[in-house]
Amino acid sequence: MFVTLALASAAFYGAGDFLGGIASKRADAVVVTFIAQAAGLVVLALLLPLLPSSSPVPSDYLWGVAAGVSGSGGVALLYRALAIGTMSVVAPITAVVAVALPVVISVVLGERPRGLPLLGILLGIAAIVLVSRPTVQPSDSPAARRSGVGHAFLAGIGVALFLLTLAQTRREAGLWPLLTDRIASVAFFAIVIVVSRGSVRLPKNPTALALAGGSLDMIANALYLLAVRIGPFSPVVTLSALYPAGTVLLARAILGERLSWWQAAGIVCALIAVTMIVGG
Repeated sequence: MFVTLALASAAFYGAGDFLGGIASKRADAVVVTFIAQAAGLVVLALLLPLLPSSSPVPSDYLWGVAAGVSGSGGVALLYRALAIGTMSVVAPITAVVAVALPVVISVVLGERPRGLPLLGILLGIAAIVLVSRPTVQPSDSPAARRSGVGHAFLAGIGVALFLLTLAQTRREAGLWPLLTDRIASVAFFAIVIVVSRGSVRLPKNPTALALAGGSLDMIANALYLLAVRIGPFSPVVTLSALYPAGTVLLARAILGERLSWWQAAGIVCALIAVTMIVGG
């Protein structure tokens, strides 16, 4: 069951990133992210009363706030890295750090994946690298490719901390930790916009894309939280982090973008990795 939930979260993460990416090409990325985060908060607020009763304690809410702060910082650093660097360098660094750090920490804390699941996790990390790697243009200089590497590494740490802190919430808390997570995230981006004296007004099309992307992202967060509570942490994080494959496939299907050999190989590796993790 946890495999299905983790893969579903990856699919929703990938779709949300795809919509958010299109919106960010047409409007300010920070404002797009703020609207997307706010949309997710509204979706969660509407869903919570309809879910089965739960019993969160203060620590669950605090872990949610920690997840919101770390996740917001990770997103902000990622946008900065993409703005000053080359995506083929930035994206793999962020994605691999985001999955490798939680796996390493879980092993240090006592989790011991072995056999096929361990090989599947390693292959899944390789798949993330491959599917996150667009073709580098010949005009990109070595200096440009190195730009943003530090920001990308820190962004990966932020995303990793988001995954780790959210996983610390109790099963009995239900989805309530996501509420404080998203409130903290919305507040973070609101402060950024106010400090930068920006405007939250966007054209209709980017706004619609941001709203849809934020809603899908919240669904992905909920699925990840459910998966990590019933399954082993390392496989769940690895499977959830396969979201770039969904973004790449959507770009191929909707925008007509061609898959590079690297990306095609990454998708194949992802499918094999899922089989190995499930088979263990």
